[in-house]
Amino acid sequence: MTVESERLVAARSVRPADAAPRRSVRRSLGAYVMLTKPRIILLLLVTTVPAMILARRSMPSVWLIVATLLGGTLAAGGANAINQYLDRDIDEIMRRTRRRPLPSGVIEPQAALVFGVTLGAAAFVWLTFLVNLLSAALAIAAMAFYVFVYTMWLKRWSPQNIVIGGAAGAMPALVGWAAVTGRVGLPAVVLFAIVFLWTPPHFWALALRYERDYAAAGVPMLPVVAGTRATTRQIVGYTVVLVIVSLVLYPLGRMGLIYLSAAVVLGGLFIGGGIRLHRSPTPARRIALFRFSIVYLALLFGAVALDALVHIRP
Repeated sequence: MTVESERLVAARSVRPADAAPRRSVRRSLGAYVMLTKPRIILLLLVTTVPAMILARRSMPSVWLIVATLLGGTLAAGGANAINQYLDRDIDEIMRRTRRRPLPSGVIEPQAALVFGVTLGAAAFVWLTFLVNLLSAALAIAAMAFYVFVYTMWLKRWSPQNIVIGGAAGAMPALVGWAAVTGRVGLPAVVLFAIVFLWTPPHFWALALRYERDYAAAGVPMLPVVAGTRATTRQIVGYTVVLVIVSLVLYPLGRMGLIYLSAAVVLGGLFIGGGIRLHRSPTPARRIALFRFSIVYLALLFGAVALDALVHIRP
């Protein structure tokens, strides 16, 4: 055998051993990222920055925005990791979640728990020293509420789980306001209420899509307990209240025409989608309303930020 042939044989024998660890490390890192539920975190952060801009009535410093978002990401990521640790038995049953890191065996349960707690501790330290104590306390309160009240109690025992549990997802608006002002103002409470009221129609539309999964896992989501008709009726009712509360921000937050127009138009579309779903709850309309609800929240809070920066009065 020539020297060149020996080198080729040696290279081929080495490559699989080298490639396997690289794939394993990459897969593990990706799994830890998935533990944090990055898409949910992104949606939560959409409500943080507009609250900061409204509180200041101008653009806060880039450093303050980055510090607040990173702290909020750590807290939310930690809560989501602990949530997956606690819900790993349910996630194994549901088709939508059985490929998550714990049911698929990529990450050990104990490692997920340690990861979540570590992220939460890091969030508190980061926000306390680089933003302020109130923002840190609110972020950890949201984390604790999501873990102990929603995940460990309400989710498995009450069809009102997502209604009350929605308070955790609404906290980033308060965190953003507190990061700028060091307190919680009345407009921030209205922003909190908007996200709180938005959560049930948003999540129930998805729960309708995966009703059988929740039933198989024994989770008393409203569609499982009350049926499709009652759930779509509740969706319409909550959406109407949501739109009314969103209009309350116009006088209380001293908003202008940009926000008012967005609240009216987006609210009308949301109510219309809910009514269409109630009349004909097809699978396509269920997922369509779920997707529109995400667009609604992003555009409404985008209008909050734009209005605070431009502020066109009637």
